[in-house]
Amino acid sequence: MLWLWIAFIAFVLLMLMIDLGVFHHHAHVVSLKEAMVWSLVWVIVSLMFNVFVYFAYEHHWQGLGLKPTLMHPHGLTGHAAAALYFTGYLLEKSLSMDNIFVIALIFAYFKIPGMYQHRVLYWGILGALIMRGAMIGVGTALIERFNWILYLFGAFLIFTGIKMVYSEGQSNPDANPLVKLARRYLRISQELHGQHFVVRSAGKLVFTPLAMTLLVVETTDLVFAIDSIPAVFAITTDPFLVYTSNVFAILGLRALYFALAQILNMFHYLKYSLAVILVLVGIKMLAAHYLKRSEWIADHLSLITLVTVVTLLAAGVVASLLHKPKPQAPADAAKTDAGDSAIAAQSPSVSSRR
Repeated sequence: MLWLWIAFIAFVLLMLMIDLGVFHHHAHVVSLKEAMVWSLVWVIVSLMFNVFVYFAYEHHWQGLGLKPTLMHPHGLTGHAAAALYFTGYLLEKSLSMDNIFVIALIFAYFKIPGMYQHRVLYWGILGALIMRGAMIGVGTALIERFNWILYLFGAFLIFTGIKMVYSEGQSNPDANPLVKLARRYLRISQELHGQHFVVRSAGKLVFTPLAMTLLVVETTDLVFAIDSIPAVFAITTDPFLVYTSNVFAILGLRALYFALAQILNMFHYLKYSLAVILVLVGIKMLAAHYLKRSEWIADHLSLITLVTVVTLLAAGVVASLLHKPKPQAPADAAKTDAGDSAIAAQSPSVSSRR
């Protein structure tokens, strides 16, 4: 099993090295076409990995799928594992939509030009992979030792789903405690120095606005992870499926940001779909002992969960396209202007073409 983890992490690091070292070695504004192509590439890679998941669990390579869990007391077959991986991937991808809009606001706040945004997201996502790996490892260990923690996760997801309905999804970097500490104890430049996070001035290290942006992006992802990781644990407690589905969803987040930042506000009903999904998977986690009493439900729970998630997400997207939001009040319009300024920062070349 150890070699499987090593091989997967090595593959992820190789993909990241190719991404930054070959395709994004020079800072540039990521065009919509480039973002769409990279989004498609990451989706294809993620789906191809799901084929590997099917065969790995079907034939129990390195012992995968043999260990019983609360929701799957007889272990995992290839079909069940593939359905769980895809459900976790789809759920994490959908939950990251809110993260995309917050990132746009962060870039607008720090006035980061589009040509440097990819570099911030690259290192931000690399840090997110490490943080989430640690959180998943701790969560798995706690679940194995204290089964009742699953019920806390379930209750937390129900609370999160209800809270999401009333959440504005705003992010105020000034209120970030790490930003306050950094501004108090570190030397911070008010000007950008190319794509550098740290520079030396008068013999002293100075942190640039890119470093501050990265700090806020990392802490924002940590907050989102506290919601999303329990959601994936509600799908499956298999650590390999939880981590790999999280990783592939996050790896495509950068390209997804550049592709969707300009049209994200169109999907205004999506958060309600996500809220219902979180409540339902929370209930599923709380009722796991009762659900597994039915042999039919136990055998088809993975497929039922997948169909439910896909149906609710599709309903949110269709409802958003069919029903346009009401005209904004002046206070709400100001919030939209912040998002628009992020898009303008992302595409400075627009003004030069006029």
